[in-house]
Amino acid sequence: MIALLQRVSEASVLVNDELEGDTVVGAIADGILGMVGVEKGDTEQQADRLLERILSYRMFPDEAQKMNLDILQAGGALLLVSQFTLAANTNKGNRASFTSAAPPDEGRRLFDYLVERARATLGQCETGRFGAHMKVSLVNDGPVTFRLRVPPVAALNPG
Repeated sequence: MIALLQRVSEASVLVNDELEGDTVVGAIADGILGMVGVEKGDTEQQADRLLERILSYRMFPDEAQKMNLDILQAGGALLLVSQFTLAANTNKGNRASFTSAAPPDEGRRLFDYLVERARATLGQCETGRFGAHMKVSLVNDGPVTFRLRVPPVAALNPG
């Protein structure tokens, strides 16, 4: 599983609803916007480890303005958005290949699992809408952006 984490002072996700037009489906103030990609071979084990890393990654400034605080210590919010393009292979050519991305049903299952676990830990976790065309707005604070990856099972146990 892959997460692109951005420390934000605000972030929101709009989805176009045929009846209501653009609707905000998730929004936070200070916290982390996490774009999440699920790869073939990912399991709950990767989701659990990725969440552990997201929640413990020191992205927030302490009193000395050093990035020494994690989201829990900083009292930040979390907005998770599914983004299968993070699993793209961009090593050759001018068009990405998505053969390493998990199939949609498996991606949804593991993304939902990740969100459920995040809510169990934080009490709240905002989200986008899986599989929808979303408009993500954010104010990157810093800017601070990190890419975290927990390799799929196949990559952990080759051959």
